Amino acid sequence: MQNAEFLPVNRADMAARGWDVPDFVYVTGDAYVDHPSFGVSIISRVLTAAGYRVAILAQPDYKSAEAFREFGRPRLGFLVTSGNIDSMVAHYTAAKKRRSYDYYSPGGKMGNRPDRAVIVYCNRIREAYGDVPIILGGLEASLRRFAHYDYWDDKVRRSVLVDARADLLTYGMGENILLRIAALLDKGVPVKKIRDVRGTVYLCAREEPVHYPVAAAFDYNELKNDKRRYAEAFGVQYRNQDSISGKAVVEYYDNKMLVQNPPMPPLEREELDRVYALPYARTYHPMYEKLGGVPAIEEVRFSVTHNRGCFGACNFCALAFHQGRTVRSRSIESVVEECKQIIAMPDFKGYIHDVGGPTANFRAPACDKQLKSGVCTNRKCLAPTPCKNLKVDHSEYIRLLETVEALPGVKKVFIRSGIRFDYLLADPDERFFKKLVRDHVSGQLKVAPEHCAPGVLDAMGKPHFGVYQKFRERFFELTKSMGKEQYLVPYLMSSHPGSTLSDAVALAECLKRDRYAPEQVQDYYPTPGTASTVMFYTGIDPLTMKPVFVPRDYREKQLQRALLQFNRPQNAAAVREALQKAHREDLIGTAPHCLVRPAAGAAPRTDGAPQKRSSASHRGRTKASAAPKAPVGRGDKGRGKSSPRVGKKKPVAGHKR
Repeated sequence: MQNAEFLPVNRADMAARGWDVPDFVYVTGDAYVDHPSFGVSIISRVLTAAGYRVAILAQPDYKSAEAFREFGRPRLGFLVTSGNIDSMVAHYTAAKKRRSYDYYSPGGKMGNRPDRAVIVYCNRIREAYGDVPIILGGLEASLRRFAHYDYWDDKVRRSVLVDARADLLTYGMGENILLRIAALLDKGVPVKKIRDVRGTVYLCAREEPVHYPVAAAFDYNELKNDKRRYAEAFGVQYRNQDSISGKAVVEYYDNKMLVQNPPMPPLEREELDRVYALPYARTYHPMYEKLGGVPAIEEVRFSVTHNRGCFGACNFCALAFHQGRTVRSRSIESVVEECKQIIAMPDFKGYIHDVGGPTANFRAPACDKQLKSGVCTNRKCLAPTPCKNLKVDHSEYIRLLETVEALPGVKKVFIRSGIRFDYLLADPDERFFKKLVRDHVSGQLKVAPEHCAPGVLDAMGKPHFGVYQKFRERFFELTKSMGKEQYLVPYLMSSHPGSTLSDAVALAECLKRDRYAPEQVQDYYPTPGTASTVMFYTGIDPLTMKPVFVPRDYREKQLQRALLQFNRPQNAAAVREALQKAHREDLIGTAPHCLVRPAAGAAPRTDGAPQKRSSASHRGRTKASAAPKAPVGRGDKGRGKSSPRVGKKKPVAGHKR
């Protein structure tokens, strides 16, 4: 509802409510945005609905403990999160350069949260209140709950729970976890005695008994020095992220033991509906208005999340380690009620920008087996090919979209979240595909083939390029038959583990054939909690324990990136260097198939015939089917939920993750 009252953000707010003390102080590294796309908002509303008093301490001055005394000592404890994303990812690019803009801070201003925010916040809380209960949550805590490779320090760091000196860490989606912890604290159970709550991690004496069966135990001193052992540990962690089949996982830190209890079961439909029916203001706190507002709200202001979880399980994505691989979704009625709230907003222009989620076209678990036995630990649902047990059904999603479209005041409903095109193609019923093309594309559809080389795609956990080619061909057939001018915007990634320079050349050739010139490409970014990050650090695929080539040299990364933007004049020298190193001089010349002209003074190659290639340089090449020519630079800014430029034909250039 639009007139929902914000939770207290200072002592005056608390006094106005007649509170002498809050039950929880929620410390966050993001500005306070009361919208269900923000974890702080959801958890605080869930706790408030259960009768607890929650105060929000957003982006406190972390240089001293004084700001953390704003509300006094809370009755039950502090909740701590860095915000919607990892603080290091928020602050630094893949090249480890400081970012200049923060979407989760007022006016986009940098510097409002510290690096490694949860550690800094917890240390300040300890300075202020000593042994007050501290519970960690959010993405940064969830993905750093075990010993983890840290790209910025280039080493294996300890669990963030150890470094932060907090009492409990919650991982995954935290509604029921926090309700259980709050109930125990409210009954007077000491936080150090809370040991059996699913979805939590705690630190205890090494000899203390563990409440759940243990899958495996690892020693940090071994993990930080033995890459193979580290890869094995991640494999165990990954295979125990299911609430049905998962067991506890243990790590030793000298005389201490870190225990991860099995995951909390995902919220079922009725529970999700209740969460999204809570009163959200759906915007940022008014105290930020004079500072320019909070940019992140623009991505989600007119969007709706209808599902959670993702059985796509891309290796570079942290969803499998955070939300999990089992999908749950909201009822059509729940989504419609939220859309009615959006329609009532004074600045709504008739366009629902997204009805999506982690993957827009997932509405249910991948198969019936998952409901009884949990997700498979030895294979993925979709890659490299769809599992024979996969249930493909878009019918409910179609009904959802049709119902939202029929609401008074709605002109158009777009799908801006990722569409899993291999799942779409696995559906023998083309109704959704046709509806997608006809009704839900705002000129361009973002899809994620990521690469074209089979070896790279295998390392990514993605389907082979032929699947994308088939999807693309059919997309343009449908587009043409409907008399529309629409484009695909493919996400591409350079330098992912498994990608050789020859693979990058193959991708550049593919782009040349398809006449696509991306304005931006994504360099692979090793972030905590993903299988790809383990590959980057160890050179081992933790899910198969097979070796993987890793492009580590900074110059090679530059060359791979330049190849994906071979048409840019400023990249010409780098492209020539890359082609020479890959023994692909046949692509240097003026013939139609060439990627770059010869350097000044060099004899041009004009015969138009590619040279004979070695098997190594040929690896990963795929034949691309013809596609309608898209203007150079067609791209789109923002991965996942984003605001379309409704009514404008020229799209935003480039894309970013």
